[in-house]
Amino acid sequence: MANVIVILVVLLILGLAARYIVRAKKRGETCVGCPYAKECAAKRSGCGCSGK
Repeated sequence: MANVIVILVVLLILGLAARYIVRAKKRGETCVGCPYAKECAAKRSGCGCSGK
């Protein structure tokens, strides 16, 4: 029973992470997690993300 609970918790975490990434991409962020994600590729060349 403990294994089932652990698996469900891991699946929940993965699902929430995937949902966050999908929503961020729909908002137009090119690199999720970058503090300048919306403007990174166009205006900031030194933020460290590739903009792809």
